[in-house]
This record gives sequence, C-alpha cells and structure tokens, in this order.
Amino acid sequence: MSDVRYPALLNALDALKQQMQLHELWALEAPSQKALASTQPFCVDTLEFEQWLQFVMMPTFLTMIERAQALPNQCDIHTMAEHIWQQRYSAVQQQIKRIDTLISGGSLRPPLN
Repeated sequence: MSDVRYPALLNALDALKQQMQLHELWALEAPSQKALASTQPFCVDTLEFEQWLQFVMMPTFLTMIERAQALPNQCDIHTMAEHIWQQRYSAVQQQIKRIDTLISGGSLRPPLN
C-alpha cells in the first residue's frame, strides 16, 4: 500500500526536524528504553514533549512510510504543542500543525521557511 501523503509527510517531518534544531529542541542523545516505554499519552510521565516528537512520533511515522503502512486518519498533536509551549516556538508549532493537517486529510500549504 502506498499513500499519496507519504512525500508531503516526509517533507513536513524534515521541516519539523529543522525547526526543532534551529530552536535547540533537538536532542543529541536518546532517552532510555524505560522512558520510551511509557504508556501515558505523549509519554508525559517520562519525556519532554520535544523528546516525544523526536523519539516517538517522528520514528513512528517514518517506519509507517518505510513499510508502506496506512497512516492514521486523524492527528491532533498541535493542540498538545500549544498547551505545552503556549506562545513559544511558533515556527515549530506551525510545522506540527502542517503534519496534523496532512494526516487529517486537509489541504497542505507549502512549508514556511
């Protein structure tokens, strides 16, 4: 199965990574396996939100694309980003919103660089 959203999602994930690096939200070391094994939404009990993005969400989407698996029909990660970061990191939040829109089937505007 190949999803027409794959190329746009790869682009959006790359743009998110770039924005996270620019805002120094990109970790150089992975969290422990125990921290990654959390069963709480967004691993709120063991990870910072940016760690969850980098080490859980992004790899999950990349694996789905590599294995040609079906993407979810709904995504609302931006709401959590707004809650956690409030008025900070607006460029990062815009990239997360792009991913939400893409996954949820809305129209996707070109990336803001």
